[in-house]
Amino acid sequence: MSSSGTNTEVNTGTTGRDPLKQRWSFTPSEITYWSTIGAAVLVTLVVLFVDGLAGQAVGGLAVLLSVLLLLCGMHVGLAMTVAGGLGIWKIVGPGALAVTFEHVGFGEAASWSLSVIPLFVLMGVAMGRFHIIGKFFVAAQNWFGRLPGGLAVATNLTGAGMASASGSSIAISYAIGRTAIPEMLRHGYRPSLATAVVAASGSVGMLIPPSVVLVIYASVAETPVGPQLLSALVPGVLLALGFSAMIVLRCTLDHSLGPPSTRSVGWGERVRSLRGVTPVAVIAVVIIGGMYSGLFTPTEAGAVGALAAVVLGWLFGPDRSVVFLGRTLVACVRECAVVVSSIFLLLMGVFVITRMLTLSGVADALTVGLTGLGLSRVTFLLVLVLVFLVLGMFMDGLAIVLLTVPLLLPVIDAFDISALWFGVFMVIVVELAMITPPIGVLTYVVFRTAQNSEVNLGARIGLSEVFRGIGWFVAVAVAMLVFLIFFPEVALWLPESSSAQ
Repeated sequence: MSSSGTNTEVNTGTTGRDPLKQRWSFTPSEITYWSTIGAAVLVTLVVLFVDGLAGQAVGGLAVLLSVLLLLCGMHVGLAMTVAGGLGIWKIVGPGALAVTFEHVGFGEAASWSLSVIPLFVLMGVAMGRFHIIGKFFVAAQNWFGRLPGGLAVATNLTGAGMASASGSSIAISYAIGRTAIPEMLRHGYRPSLATAVVAASGSVGMLIPPSVVLVIYASVAETPVGPQLLSALVPGVLLALGFSAMIVLRCTLDHSLGPPSTRSVGWGERVRSLRGVTPVAVIAVVIIGGMYSGLFTPTEAGAVGALAAVVLGWLFGPDRSVVFLGRTLVACVRECAVVVSSIFLLLMGVFVITRMLTLSGVADALTVGLTGLGLSRVTFLLVLVLVFLVLGMFMDGLAIVLLTVPLLLPVIDAFDISALWFGVFMVIVVELAMITPPIGVLTYVVFRTAQNSEVNLGARIGLSEVFRGIGWFVAVAVAMLVFLIFFPEVALWLPESSSAQ
């Protein structure tokens, strides 16, 4: 009997649970994942084998399939290619699908307007690889550290400065978080402010030129790249200044939130620290000034900016040897190739699903349906804000832009909304979605960064603290969005004045 008892104990484990039950038990996340895969398979089977489906029904199912594939973790470009290709095959047959795939591999990727993307990406990668971000933060800290919440203001302005040379929100949040969060915690800042300002400053990266997201939007919406980038400059700067004003006001009313720095910094040290700002300032002037004056096309501005990032990064960096330059340049090119290949795969997927939506009639039906509701322009835009916030719970910003722009372009044309202005509006809403609780991509990136013991300095930072702090930045972004809706000329006057010259 003892032997039998022993065998039972070995088979069931120390907890007394049946191992078969343990084997077939799933966590809630696993249940959600496999349910999503099951739904994607079901939609695919319906499209493939159900006869008599109308084109609009096929188009709607293809869009649903692309969302389900994204939720399963498939690359955005592949998800759109698979779903769009399946829809084209069902609507017009395999011949049209073959022609689409023959064209998309080169015809779309070889667009002149897209040549700016690898140059902007190379510029941003070089700024990181040549280690000039830390110097920018030190300069901002020297100039604004004595203000209430000064280190948070410095972090916010550093994010805006990096955005003008990079344009990648996640990369900016991660890079700044590793440096700024421990610095603020060391000076007595509350974790809610220290983490939230990093997430918010990263979100500005999608708005201030050069923004890769805006370049991609311009390609999909067929707007001129230069004016599209310029249209986001003023709203981006206003948003960064709004964040800074809110930080100073809150910390003035409550010094325990972000106490002023006690370190005394002389004017000589402040002026010397501006040397670290020089590369970012030169690159920003070259890109924005060159495009605004008409001296450079966007592609030429990107080429000059990338060259300036490499040369200035080397001259102002810690190692000026030719060996370091060559090794770092090779690493920059490799990283740039990986990023750019992923972006162009996205654009190919957009072309396939856009062609499918045109053939299915979904875009036309959506336009007729929305305009038939009798909504005003303002009401329509407010509804879109809610839709994008919901999408932001499941997708990153670029996926939202690529999935929705082909559907919405005919609709905004019917509402007489400028495509240039809508690009800025959309990026701000996507920014908002990326930091808004309960699921904001940038918020979770910062939260994960703050779990590193070298970043949190041994303090426990919970997700609720990050969400509590981000609410104030969300309020400022919403105010900026409402201001932009009622005063659209804020985004349009700079590109219009540029074209008038």
